[in-house]
Amino acid sequence: MKAAICTKYGVPEEALQIVEVEKPTPKDNEVLIKIMTSAVNSADVRVRSLDVSGFLKIVMRLVLGFSKPRKPILGTVFSGVIEQIGSKVKNFKVGNEVFGLTGFKFGAHAEYITLSDKSIIVPKPINATFEEAAAIPFGGQTAIYFLEEKAKISKKGNCKVLVYGATSSVGTAAIQIAQYFTAQVTAICSEIGQKLVKELVYRS
Repeated sequence: MKAAICTKYGVPEEALQIVEVEKPTPKDNEVLIKIMTSAVNSADVRVRSLDVSGFLKIVMRLVLGFSKPRKPILGTVFSGVIEQIGSKVKNFKVGNEVFGLTGFKFGAHAEYITLSDKSIIVPKPINATFEEAAAIPFGGQTAIYFLEEKAKISKKGNCKVLVYGATSSVGTAAIQIAQYFTAQVTAICSEIGQKLVKELVYRS
């Protein structure tokens, strides 16, 4: 299978290579997913470029790999189709359309990935394309965490939410999630993003 391999820290044209690697085989508690769509998020960029300074750079090297990532296939979000399941997997079937988040396992910038059936894998919404589904987890998970866990948003009161950086993956998700909770949303973005933000804010 083809995969994007990060051979060292640096800019994409120097650090990344498309190569043939062995197609993974699922263990008893794993599923093999044919990846239809992935995305390059800020986490991927930060890891690939080692874009931190000072002491944090040392910490990142210790955690991720000193001269290059220990897990060279980056990518944390995906959508795809389950192609094979392990003998102990009960909650997925071959042919299921799914999407999810790999976290520090990375590995989504490839044609196939194996994941535990207990990983963050959920059915793809029937009204979403593979591209749309792959765009949900990174920004959506972050947005819902801060709105629900930190801001304690709910439908019980007249909430007001300010979204700063409203055209980012987190920002666009935050706008839509806040409106689900019937919050009054104020969104801040650059002039170039106004059309998108207005569409999201005024969408019923």
